Amino acid sequence: MKKHYPWLWFDADGTLFDYERAETTALLNAFHAQGLHFQDKYLPAYQQINEKLWQALQRGEITQDDLRLRRFELLFDAIEAKGSPEQLSISYVEQLGLCADLMDGALDVLQALHKTCKIAIVTNGLTAVQRSRFALSSIKDYIAELIISEEIGIAKPHADFFTTAAARTGNPPKSDVLIIGDSLSSDIKGGADYGIDTCWFNPSGAERPADMRITYEIKHLRELLELFE
Repeated sequence: MKKHYPWLWFDADGTLFDYERAETTALLNAFHAQGLHFQDKYLPAYQQINEKLWQALQRGEITQDDLRLRRFELLFDAIEAKGSPEQLSISYVEQLGLCADLMDGALDVLQALHKTCKIAIVTNGLTAVQRSRFALSSIKDYIAELIISEEIGIAKPHADFFTTAAARTGNPPKSDVLIIGDSLSSDIKGGADYGIDTCWFNPSGAERPADMRITYEIKHLRELLELFE
């Protein structure tokens, strides 16, 4: 039997927006904008550094301002490049904000779900990036709220992020809310700990952890239309 959720909270990067494609494009363009030579091996080096720093952010060990610059300081050290991490950081954020490519099916799914549900985006992304790409995207007319960790001063999976998201969406009963995201740590664990249903977007078919409460699991966004009214 299909279930109706009056509120759907979607993660942004890797769930609605094609972050892998955006990250690749933005890094290449940022290097070129700074007159720096780019090699293919720089991308995986950056991704490894960036992932570790985002995990530290989720644990509350660093701020987003720290992350914004530190990832390029570490990248320059790793690739032994000369240049300004500060300027590369500025260029990268600008370029990333121009990348509004969506995950396959995102537009169609939001168009359909918008008829019966209210939709919010809940993201740990940087304000400059998320506001820019949101304004450029084809999904903006279907989103009732855009809740960004940098703006509210707390990141998923912390409970205060979810409390603020609830307030921004009218404090609905927790049974009326479903969070959909690709991150087990920030979206799924954060949502489960807060007490709302969760939907793990798992396009790669990664192994499902046995010790985590996951209400639904999907490999493609269009599967949402089969689950919900």
